[in-house]
Amino acid sequence: MAAILCENCSGQYHYTQVNQSFEISCMLLLIVLGKVFLDFFMLQVKQKNVKTSFLGYFCISLALLDFVLLMSISFIFCFEDFALWGVRFTKYHICLFTQIISLTYSILHYPVYLVAGLDYYMTVAQTSRFPKRGQRLLYVFAVVVIWISGFFCILKVPAIYEELEIQNHFSPYQCPLYTSMQSYSVSCATVLLIAMALLACWKQVVTMLLSVRVVSFAGQPVLMFPCVSNNNGTCSKWQLLTRLLICFLGTWAPLVLLQIIILFLGARIPAYMEMNVPWLYFINSFLIAVAYWCRCHDVELTEEMWSTDPFVSWKFCFMPFNNENTEPADRPGTVIVVC
Repeated sequence: MAAILCENCSGQYHYTQVNQSFEISCMLLLIVLGKVFLDFFMLQVKQKNVKTSFLGYFCISLALLDFVLLMSISFIFCFEDFALWGVRFTKYHICLFTQIISLTYSILHYPVYLVAGLDYYMTVAQTSRFPKRGQRLLYVFAVVVIWISGFFCILKVPAIYEELEIQNHFSPYQCPLYTSMQSYSVSCATVLLIAMALLACWKQVVTMLLSVRVVSFAGQPVLMFPCVSNNNGTCSKWQLLTRLLICFLGTWAPLVLLQIIILFLGARIPAYMEMNVPWLYFINSFLIAVAYWCRCHDVELTEEMWSTDPFVSWKFCFMPFNNENTEPADRPGTVIVVC
């Protein structure tokens, strides 16, 4: 009688584990599907006529790679067990592919942000709207090298590959995913720098927000923040920092608040979700603001150089506004920051 009960327990345990594997595969499929929709939505709603950059090309490559992952796990999920080019694919590979992507994403934050920061630091003072063909090819080459290097490190480093094999061997019906310490440290550093900047010039920020008024500019209702310049007609670095904060937080304040909540709660987000197009565009705006502030004396206030950010209107943050013949706007509408 005891043996019969043991067999029933074993069969029930196997059924539970298989059912759990199905639920994990289905959950991964739905999460990746949602991420792909979010990636392409952000690529669609961004401003079109912007100055191309390395991070812009990387965002496109990330969306395409997520789409490839979605197609791969969808095909495996539908056909369950099949052979292709002499390789047998099962639902185990849904977890395996997601783990490889997670590990790759987790180690790419530092190199991607470093290259993007150098790109903006060197090109923010350029006045050409679109880079030369050689510069575009350089961006594509850098993106390809970073992806190949990331996958090579994950698949060829013995320690990482052995850990992946051990976990999948002893947990065949589970799918342990990975978080990124690089993403966590970047998030902490970003929030800390924004907080320090706010503390350094909070009085100027409050003053500018209290003095805002709605005016009519170029036939559109806009928000105007009075600008107090120095004797030489230029703004100091601290005045520039105030305007950068207003423009940046005017667009990305919800995401900054979300980052603070995540850090406060200590939430662990899988690496394949942490690196996404909205987060990259957030970092993109942050790096542009840092580059503007570091090279404020080298930046020429021309019409072409403002088209650098797909979401934040930095142009209206710096454009001199000395026209005293402005009239109040007839109706409220979509506001644009003018400093």
